[in-house]
Amino acid sequence: MRVVRKLISWEFMLIGFLILEMLFFRSVSRVFSNLENLLYSSNDFAYIMLAALPLTLVIITGGIDISIASVMGLTSIVLGVTWQAGLDIFVAMTIALTVGVLCGLLNGLLVTNTDINPLIITLGTNFLYAGIATGVSRTFVASSYEGISGIPTKFTRLSHQAWGVIPYPLILIVIFVVIYSILLHKTRFGRTLYLIGTNPKAAHFSGLNVKAITTMAYILTSFGAAMGGVMLSSYFTSARADLGSDALLPSITAVVLGGTSILGGSGTVIGTFIAAIILGYLKQGLLSVGVTNDVSQVVIGGLLVFVLAAKSLFTYVNQIQSTRRALRASESLERR
Repeated sequence: MRVVRKLISWEFMLIGFLILEMLFFRSVSRVFSNLENLLYSSNDFAYIMLAALPLTLVIITGGIDISIASVMGLTSIVLGVTWQAGLDIFVAMTIALTVGVLCGLLNGLLVTNTDINPLIITLGTNFLYAGIATGVSRTFVASSYEGISGIPTKFTRLSHQAWGVIPYPLILIVIFVVIYSILLHKTRFGRTLYLIGTNPKAAHFSGLNVKAITTMAYILTSFGAAMGGVMLSSYFTSARADLGSDALLPSITAVVLGGTSILGGSGTVIGTFIAAIILGYLKQGLLSVGVTNDVSQVVIGGLLVFVLAAKSLFTYVNQIQSTRRALRASESLERR
């Protein structure tokens, strides 16, 4: 029975959908018929996965972080400006990632020490970080539109080279999937995240440091967004304040499509990873067959509504089955 339950789990259903998607686009597009091209094209949406994976942790707590797009832009422009000031590119990258961590720390402290909804707080910090990024860009960059170009080749290799046929960004993402999965499912930290999302008061009265753990979830999310900003700078070989401006909705969509409840208390990193791949290749597949970007957004939105409806039905059926098993167990005990 455990094997059967695994096979009908949401993650396995997503894998099945991904396989069908790949088979369909392979029959109509040459890009999907070449493994090397297919793997390399994952670089186009690697920044979405880097942000979506840790965002899963925040949403499991019942929170949300909509500042990730502005953190990407801020990280990118800080990287460019500090490198332009004469620092080594990897030192500049470290400073930029530190800025991303500080953004997450501010988000976490505000969320855990006020009664304001995380949506409102991160909406405010979203404008704050975007404003700082724009201000830095206008102060230190001659052309905000073009950004800072001429980034060293040793840095751009991070997103343009591969180990065999596997691009470096995809290797990095798989490493993060493993790390976040272990954190979420094999540590006290992860179990506390689920408890916070299910019942924050119970978590608090259990003696758990709810504020510290929630803050750490926001720090990890901003760090993931900062990694996305660094990856975009490497990919486009330039640093701009507007990089990653389109990352928010795809990231949240990947988390929700991956099975994480927007109300908190449930979700997996693996589900988010598979969902992000589905969305990334779906958009690329539609563009490869001549569907415009506007129409592809409509298709993806419709798919999301359909899949979420299916997810609700899936959850409802599982609840009914769980209730029936509990009743049968109760009846068998009464007979004894």
